[in-house]
Order: sequence, then C-alpha cells, then structure tokens
Amino acid sequence: MLRIAYRPEYCHPLPEGHRFPMEKYELLPEQLRYEGTATAESFFVPEALATEDILAVHDADYLHRLRTLQLTPQEARRTGFPQSEALIRREELIMGGTVQAALLALEHGCAMNIAGGTHHAFTNRGEGFCLLNDLALAARYLQRRGLAQRVLIVDLDVHQGNGTAQIFADDPAVFTLSVHGRQNYPFHKERSDLDVELELGTDDAAYLALLRPALDDAWARHRPDFVLYQCGVDVLATDKLGHLALTHAGCLERDRLVLERCHRQGIPVAAAMGGGYSTRIADIVEAHANTFRLAARLWG
Repeated sequence: MLRIAYRPEYCHPLPEGHRFPMEKYELLPEQLRYEGTATAESFFVPEALATEDILAVHDADYLHRLRTLQLTPQEARRTGFPQSEALIRREELIMGGTVQAALLALEHGCAMNIAGGTHHAFTNRGEGFCLLNDLALAARYLQRRGLAQRVLIVDLDVHQGNGTAQIFADDPAVFTLSVHGRQNYPFHKERSDLDVELELGTDDAAYLALLRPALDDAWARHRPDFVLYQCGVDVLATDKLGHLALTHAGCLERDRLVLERCHRQGIPVAAAMGGGYSTRIADIVEAHANTFRLAARLWG
C-alpha cells in the first residue's frame, strides 16, 4: 500500500489575497480518496520533527528566532509568509511528514508527503515559501542513523533547489540534481552537484530530452541507495510562475522517468510535492494526483 503523509494543519489559512495556493493540500487527498487511488488507510498522520533532528541541518539561532517569531521584517518578506505560531507548527509537521515518509519508503519502497519540497530553505534562513528544508532534514536523518549511505535528491521543481544545494555543498554522501528554469527564481543560483538549466518556453520534448541524460549522469556518478524526489508541478504551461510549456502528459512522463527507475532498481524513494501555481486549482491538483496515481500503480 502506498503510504501518504497528511494532516489538516497542512491547510493552515493565510491572509486573504495571499498567492500561495493552500487549498491544494485539502483538495488533493480528497481527490485521491474519491477516485480510489488512496484509501483512509493509505494516509498516516505525521508528528513534528524533534528539535535535535532539525538542528542537524538548521542553525540554532535561526530556529529559535523562527519559533519565537523574531525574524526581521526583511527575513519574513524573503520567506513570503507572515510570521505566526500556527505557520511554524505547520512547517514542523511537514518536516516530520517527509522524514516519516522516508522511513516508510524503506519498508514499502515508496511513500509520499502531500506537502513538502521546501528546497529554498538554507541552514540559516528561509526563502520562497520555505522556512525549513524537509528534503535536507530527511537525507540527514537517514544518514545519521545509518539507514542510507548515498542519498540522491532529484529536484524537478521549476525553481532551483538553492537551499538544498547550499546545505549539501560539502557533503559527498548526498548528491543534488536540480532541473530548473535558467531565468526563473532564485535569480542567484547556488551550485548543485548537477544543475540543468531550462530556457523559457521549454516544452515536453525538449524537457525530457534533457532530463533523461541528467538522470543517467546522476545515477552513474552517485549510485544512490535512497532517492528523495521533489516533484513540483510548476513546470506546467498553465503555471503563473513557471514560464515553461509542459503538458500534463509531459509532467507525468517526467515522474515516470524517476519513479520507474527507482522501482526497477529497488531503490526506496520518498516524494514531496513542491510548487504549483496554475490559475485553475484543478490543473494543480490533477498534475499532483498524476504523481500519486503512478506511484500507486508501481508500488500498490
């Protein structure tokens, strides 16, 4: 059975007019249950990650100021979120969701988080709707407990995983692959182990032609025994922030290239959803649901 992390707190409301689409976190599990891709038993309720595990990635001073709502106005603006206790609680639950999905992936082959993919969070600051970095926390959690030796982070959100790249810049045990828009946010890019830059308007054929050899290269160079997959759907042509031209079919083929490789090679994979900012919420939910449908077919 495919295991999926979800809590109602993922849908924490933001001030009216805020552009981050929180409603997808409520609609996606409803859609998966309605169509039978998931049942009530598929979902697990994650707990907040322990402080000591957060501090394995993030600076103590930053975490303290985040929790006590003492970020400077400039720091808060950089995150894109208002400071609130409920929002910090939500973030820590999402961190726990991805870490616990990683543990379940070791048992079941694949597990997923309805939220997560917070790849813009650095060791000491947040950016771009990301306060803490769940991908980094999951990788470090597995490392520290000897549960994985060579972790590959496949980041296919349209925006570079700059925080993840910074966190693992000096860690050869974690390989970071980011396929992202060259002219898109963040405008100052960090250096991943492998960066593939996309031009504005990149379509299905061009995207997939670049992705296939990038995956081959990452696998050959790192020989992973665990994969963390950031599968943002802001690559869609309908996305307000993506500026690419992928169709739903192209986005699904992207997922297939990653997930089928993991399945075929018996490599556990934990997926976090990442971004999606299409005007129609239905486009966002459908693209995310396609990822879950594919995983459910592969791992049952």
